[in-house]
Amino acid sequence: MAQPVALLPAPQSLSQAEGGFTLTATSGIFVPPGDSGARNAADRLIDLLSRTGGPKLSVTSGGTVRFERITGLPAEGYRLRTSANGATISASNDAGLLYGAVTLWQLASAGEASPFIPAVTIDDAPRFKWRGLMLDSARHFQSPAFVKRLIDAMAANKLNTLHWHLVDDQGWRIEIPKYPRLTSVSAWRRPATAPGAPALPVIGGFYTRAQIRDVVAYAAARGITIVPEIEMPGHALSAIRAYPRLGMGVPIPPGTESDWGVFPWLYNTDDATFTFLQDVLDEVMALFPSRYIHVGGDEAVKQQWAASPAIQAKMKALGVTSEDKLQSWFIQRIGRYLAAHDRRLIGWDEILDGGIMPDATVMSWRGLDGAVAAAKAGHDAVLSPAPTLYLDNRQGVSAAEGTGRGNLITLATVYGFDPAPASIPAEQQRHILGLQGNIWAEHLRNESLVAAAAFPRGAAIAELGWSSGKRDFGDFVRRLAPQMQRLSKLGIEPSAAVFRPVARLAPDGDGAKVILSGQSDLPVRYTIDGTLPGPASPLYSGPVTLKMPARLRAATMLDGAALPGAIDLPLTPGSIRRRDDTQLKLCSQGIALRLADDAPAREPRAALMIDVANPCWIYDAAPMDGVRSIAVSVGQVPFNFQIGADKDKIRFRPPATPAGEIEIRDGCDGARIATLPLAPAALRPGITRLTAPIAPLKGDHDLCVTYTAKGVNPLWAVSAVQLVTAP
Repeated sequence: MAQPVALLPAPQSLSQAEGGFTLTATSGIFVPPGDSGARNAADRLIDLLSRTGGPKLSVTSGGTVRFERITGLPAEGYRLRTSANGATISASNDAGLLYGAVTLWQLASAGEASPFIPAVTIDDAPRFKWRGLMLDSARHFQSPAFVKRLIDAMAANKLNTLHWHLVDDQGWRIEIPKYPRLTSVSAWRRPATAPGAPALPVIGGFYTRAQIRDVVAYAAARGITIVPEIEMPGHALSAIRAYPRLGMGVPIPPGTESDWGVFPWLYNTDDATFTFLQDVLDEVMALFPSRYIHVGGDEAVKQQWAASPAIQAKMKALGVTSEDKLQSWFIQRIGRYLAAHDRRLIGWDEILDGGIMPDATVMSWRGLDGAVAAAKAGHDAVLSPAPTLYLDNRQGVSAAEGTGRGNLITLATVYGFDPAPASIPAEQQRHILGLQGNIWAEHLRNESLVAAAAFPRGAAIAELGWSSGKRDFGDFVRRLAPQMQRLSKLGIEPSAAVFRPVARLAPDGDGAKVILSGQSDLPVRYTIDGTLPGPASPLYSGPVTLKMPARLRAATMLDGAALPGAIDLPLTPGSIRRRDDTQLKLCSQGIALRLADDAPAREPRAALMIDVANPCWIYDAAPMDGVRSIAVSVGQVPFNFQIGADKDKIRFRPPATPAGEIEIRDGCDGARIATLPLAPAALRPGITRLTAPIAPLKGDHDLCVTYTAKGVNPLWAVSAVQLVTAP
């Protein structure tokens, strides 16, 4: 019986037969003479096989792999037939030929020089026309080489749209020769640090016009359209930093560009400002052939407009009765300019406020309400709701996770998203163009963090956008494992969170009680002798008590092999009484983030989980028998958050000493049982370990960790809590 194939996204129709053929370097590829689209698909197949350990093919006159163009197949659709005689890829357009090549590549198991291709018949086409990721290069710059690797990974999953967020308050990333200060000034910033901490190096960068043309062409050859985004009227600080005349004349405090949050600096509505924006858009349209141009439109805090006599006079002259309606006028004016150049405006769902042009497209991020409203009003929409499709949210609960938003958005959460919700009536579903995952990069400061945020959750988005059959997460996970290996070979290292076992440790007499959990529902095996688990290692089936000292290694298994994400933990009396920042619970989820420590300047830096609005942690069920002291490892980070009046709601107990103290309570409303002065850590960059005696307690207790302070800057964050027993 034929072995099942592991394709991702799942094709619409697949049937298998016995037999197949072996793909070798001599197989060759036939391309119809003069068919540039088929030649491009062949080149992509050659490149994918070569980069992932497969045979090195070439185009020949009588190849075993054949491309052919036929009529009648859907846009982006293809037909793939493989048998003992070879493979034939048929399609009606270039994208279909390309996707057929991607499927054949997946059938050729990664890493085999002469892979066996099973006999299959596949008829396939996408469910949605917009299947995308958004890359935020404004908050942290990524190299052109990385952007190309991300494009490769997208193409390998049949994603077809890269929304490129090139402009925001923190940075301007696109070269505009007429306005050189946009990049000479606003492409660079010095990251914020806590008061008294050493300065960090200036960071930034921008893309030249030549680099952008190169990336756009690279994407097009892989079936991907790049949709550029130039934010307006808000998220405009970088432009106003470079050219203050574009704003309302409100001074920008030094270092503001290194803050996070929602800024009040907006473009003004002068004709000269619209000339600037039109000049920028002229450059953008010359570089990006995309029909859609994204203009942002979100989070435009209008305090400065409300306080500006010039803006108020403009509103009166226009007969506009509110600042929201003035934004509508602003966006519609830009929309008309784009329409005059045969482009379509797309923006975040706030562009609905006050009315928009009939042909404008809405990207719905504040839940699905924007998409519902847009579809009912006859506008096309792209689904991109927070938090489910915001890929900077963490996807695992261990210290192996990087920095980002503190919400837990697992692979299963993304895979469970419904891109055709019942809240949108059936007759209006045609307005849903598709869906998109957003890789916001405020806290993804390097390319490896961006890659891990994007995948494998980007593969789930790809399947939601492509496949229309019944979803089965277990089946998806099994097909995902080989796809992650392929992506790794293409230079994008996916997060292993879905396969990483999570261990909870606690004392159990003289031993260590171990509870393992995971996201994949695949079996987990473990060892205590230091070896990597294999198919004969003990199968974890429930809590187990192990003798100490020991070395616990655990791995999720698939077909007898350990998957990425295996853990390796010491089991000692100390390790089972320690919790790191991801194992502690936040007391609340107001503004939950996992932030990078502000030191040292050279990586790596500690990652610290904190609710910026309420810095408070709980060591739940802390085993207090025999505990005589406590050690708390802390780091300080700057309060660089633009949260408006909410900043005044952050409260601390008054400090007893100038630097403040860490306080440990038996429950957050309970008695204080330990105090750790922060003075030793106040002037030290990086992580500092503080120790103090603790009141003796019996049994398990929920320990509440807070600190005293006179204000919000710096923020103290807990890296780990260690309970110390009597010697």
